[in-house]
Amino acid sequence: MNSSLALIWTITAATTLLQAGNGLLQALMPLRMQAGGLSVSAIGVVAAAYGLGFSTGCFLAPAFIRHVGYIRAFASLAAMVAVLVLAMTQAQSTLAWVILRGLTGVTFACIFTVTDGWISARATSSHRGRVLSFYMICTKIALMLSPLGISFGDLRTDGLFMAVSAAISLSLLPIAATTTKEPPAPKGVKIEVRDLFALAPSAVVGSFVVGLVNGPVIAITPVFGVSIGLAQERAAALLFALQAGSLLLQWPLGWLSDRADRRYVIAGLAAGTSLVSVLILFASAQGAQSMIIWSFAAWGGLALCIYSVCVAHACDIVDPGRIVSTVGTLLFSWAAGVTVGPLFGAVAMELLGPSGLFIYSAVASLGLAVFIILRIVRVQRAPVKGGFVVASTSSAAPTVVARTEMVATGHERDCGAIDQNSASAVTRDETSS
Repeated sequence: MNSSLALIWTITAATTLLQAGNGLLQALMPLRMQAGGLSVSAIGVVAAAYGLGFSTGCFLAPAFIRHVGYIRAFASLAAMVAVLVLAMTQAQSTLAWVILRGLTGVTFACIFTVTDGWISARATSSHRGRVLSFYMICTKIALMLSPLGISFGDLRTDGLFMAVSAAISLSLLPIAATTTKEPPAPKGVKIEVRDLFALAPSAVVGSFVVGLVNGPVIAITPVFGVSIGLAQERAAALLFALQAGSLLLQWPLGWLSDRADRRYVIAGLAAGTSLVSVLILFASAQGAQSMIIWSFAAWGGLALCIYSVCVAHACDIVDPGRIVSTVGTLLFSWAAGVTVGPLFGAVAMELLGPSGLFIYSAVASLGLAVFIILRIVRVQRAPVKGGFVVASTSSAAPTVVARTEMVATGHERDCGAIDQNSASAVTRDETSS
């Protein structure tokens, strides 16, 4: 176990620093754009640009890593993100924000492909669960706590952007100092949306709706908080609550999904997300700040866990040799949702006021629950044990690291090479936008 941790401590330290910067950036950007006079619709367009850039980056990353290797890829991409964050201090127009946020989407997708692929390759079968848990807990805590840093700066100045850039720049140090050998480069992933939809429509639709809902909520939550009268520090704390709820509930929900038809869990999570969205609307109307924060924690615990169960459900059904393609296809479905979802969420807020965001969330989540229930009625499936492993929550979000563990646990003898190949199908729906 200690030797396994020694192999991943550098990439874990680097990703933790990176996520500290990323989490603060998630809270900072929408508040800065709002303070600069951008409308909610414009902020939604910027968030959609991130989703488009992220999905593009996932397809570009494997070739880039094969060309330069993991270490050089991480170093060059992290440096690029640090520069893009500094450039945001000069952004004045919607177009400038769209370009910069789209480019950060591309680079973050490539970076997460590097980090998750590295961890997947270095985690051995005997210690994989504990190694991945260590990695995920470190990065999740950084992502969860960093939005609280909003209280240490002024939105009208550039200090917070400099802090983000500094944290991302510092992530280069552990990678530059590593003495461990980098893993083999990943292979590409074939996208098969039509074929997978025929086999596991609940997983494909669920992944798409997760992007539709989680993308705008994570991207616009700070603006929502300010719009209902919260101070900017409290608004940023809503992101902390989302991630904290996800961290607390993912393991229990994973345990539950291993003991029942996973579609029941997906439907229950979607219905619960819809109900908690209504609770957030009620708490916001009453001005009950404590209830709002607790409601956001519940929302995060439900909504941010759906994607992992969708991936597990699909991988229960497909042949072992198609696991990597399946994960890549679900990523594509998620990316499509997270690209257009912020546009819908922003329009809902423009038309209905701040409450529009969670009216949209409630309706979309309820629609998913109804679809899954109809599928359960039509097709009965037996529960499959041992396929779910908690997903790290990075940008938009579950990761391939967790899903790789699922693959290795269920199909170890048949799919021994999947760990190294799955890096091209990485996603971070909790950290999206």
